[in-house]
Amino acid sequence: MNFIYELFGEGKDLSAGQMAARVVIVFLFGIVLVRIAGRRSFGVGEPFDNVMKIMLGAILSRAVVGASPFVPIVVASLTLVIMHWVFGKLSVYSTSFGSIIKGEVIVLYENGEMNRQNMKRCMISEKDLMEGIREGANTESLTEVKSVHLERNGKMSVIKN
Repeated sequence: MNFIYELFGEGKDLSAGQMAARVVIVFLFGIVLVRIAGRRSFGVGEPFDNVMKIMLGAILSRAVVGASPFVPIVVASLTLVIMHWVFGKLSVYSTSFGSIIKGEVIVLYENGEMNRQNMKRCMISEKDLMEGIREGANTESLTEVKSVHLERNGKMSVIKN
């Protein structure tokens, strides 16, 4: 238990290393939470990027209001940005790591049929799907649509026949 206290600290008196260690844990936890919440929660951008934005804003706001010492905030922010960059690079070179961090493309409609199981998993109703088709293909006719995918960034892409 003493190791955890030394690693993460307690209260407001945190070292730069303790804040950096907290950033790593909170970043990973944030990705898990956003992945559980689903793509509909943050429809623009990948959960990976949204967690980065939220955390960086929260960390930097502490420097603005003086809630924490400045140097540890800078170190924690830098740690977050470097970790985001490293995870992004790893996602480029490792498909499996990219799938874990950024997710996978999900087929919602293909070969004239709605994939209701995937739609349910993504919390997408038939009306939501039709909205995506109208926006993406500028049509209301399913006969003009070959497939619809929910992309890793939460947007629907529509492939016309």
